Amino acid sequence: MARHDCTVIARTRYGQVEGIVDDGIAVWKGIPYAAPPIGALRLRAPTKPESWTGVRSATEFGHIAPQSAQGPMPIDPGLTLGEDCLTLNVWAPDNADDLPVMVWIHGGAYFIGSSAQRMFDGHNLVRQGRVVLVTINYRLGALGFLDFSSFGDFDSNLGLRDQIAALEWVRDNIDAFGGDPSNVTLFGESAGGGAVTTLLTSPAAAGLFHRAIAESSPATSVYGAARASSIAERFLELADVKPDRLRELSVDEFVRVGAELVQDIPSKVPGTLAVAPTVDGDVVPHYPVASFQKGRQSQVPLLIGTNRDEASLFKLMKSPLMPITPDKIHEMFQAIAADHPQLPEDEEAEIALAYPHYPSRKTAMEISRDAAFRMPTLWIAEAHSRLAPTYVYRFDHASPLFRLTGIGATHGTEVPYVFGNFGVIPKDPTYKLGGRKAAKIVARRMQQRWIDFAHGRQPWTSYDETSRTTLLIDKEDREVDDPDFELRRAWGEEVVAFS
Repeated sequence: MARHDCTVIARTRYGQVEGIVDDGIAVWKGIPYAAPPIGALRLRAPTKPESWTGVRSATEFGHIAPQSAQGPMPIDPGLTLGEDCLTLNVWAPDNADDLPVMVWIHGGAYFIGSSAQRMFDGHNLVRQGRVVLVTINYRLGALGFLDFSSFGDFDSNLGLRDQIAALEWVRDNIDAFGGDPSNVTLFGESAGGGAVTTLLTSPAAAGLFHRAIAESSPATSVYGAARASSIAERFLELADVKPDRLRELSVDEFVRVGAELVQDIPSKVPGTLAVAPTVDGDVVPHYPVASFQKGRQSQVPLLIGTNRDEASLFKLMKSPLMPITPDKIHEMFQAIAADHPQLPEDEEAEIALAYPHYPSRKTAMEISRDAAFRMPTLWIAEAHSRLAPTYVYRFDHASPLFRLTGIGATHGTEVPYVFGNFGVIPKDPTYKLGGRKAAKIVARRMQQRWIDFAHGRQPWTSYDETSRTTLLIDKEDREVDDPDFELRRAWGEEVVAFS
């Protein structure tokens, strides 16, 4: 890196980029890691970016992936949407040298979100951890996670391929920013966590990262070719377009129809997503949880966990993305049984035994939480612990307002604790009844554990099939052996999920 007053220049393989030094942290934004996926490259695997001459300004975020501006995740003012979205951002301590690298994959159910969200600003994490942070954009929605490959000359798992291309860029360039390419931790939340657990089983990603953190991973929301093809066909019907005209469809139409599909699919088949990774025999050779259980994953240290009250957010949002009523839970189990005739006929009743108040609405949300997040996490942790160090947590901390209203430690509420960013969302009511000071204390502890892991240190007692030690994160952290014993006994070891 070269310093010029308050600017800093790094030399990548494709050209020089100029960032700024802000309060002791060097920041570069909007660096292209792949060519714009437009025109003939739409719905195709990413290709290398073109080189440039001179010094490229890297002080503003690039375009974020096309998505609905009226979606459940507000788009920060000043950000623009566009297909030319394959960029990343880097935060590093000024004059960094050979530091551990953390690469963040944002969540958003594979159809919303971006690396430019204020929540993901890297100053606090980088300053506390002496790490280099990379946050990435990737294609979303119909342009990134619908599989049109059975309809023509289109590639599968485009969003995942983008993430792999970003990791290749990190391998080849991060040393110019003070990072160690042989010490990369991949981490993400929600769909980003699902991407992490999926990439752990992808041969194309092997060797590109050396540790992994999966927060609230919907690891079983990965579908086979038949389901993926039927969802893509439904998109073509709703868009009233032939496959050979997909590259001519406007971006606005991709977003509009994709948003309709996101509502339509889980409403008809509760527990499924419209856009998600696909078992394509290439990037994703097998269902990820099955790959873990067969020992086919990358054998790197893994930190993985969920939040205590994941499903309450979806009730608050009135979103169909998770089934949260007894009727929808019953429909989900019926659809899974149709997918897997080998499952016992009384599977739903057996699982319900772990929930004494079933079929109450509260219990329905608990079953949905466990089907989508907790059980996939435990299935993965159990299998992975046989081969590599594994650390399991449950995030239980909630502000007084969230406890009072029953929202609790819902989906995504751990993210500001990881990044140390509070109060960055406009009109955020989280701490209206207090609790911010306590939250910051929890955040410092939690950040330090994530940082310790990225530095190769043990963050807490590892998980194994004997003790199943789990860290419960709250005002006081506690290590508890096998807190999910009843859940594990009810759900069993065979994966209950859609194919």
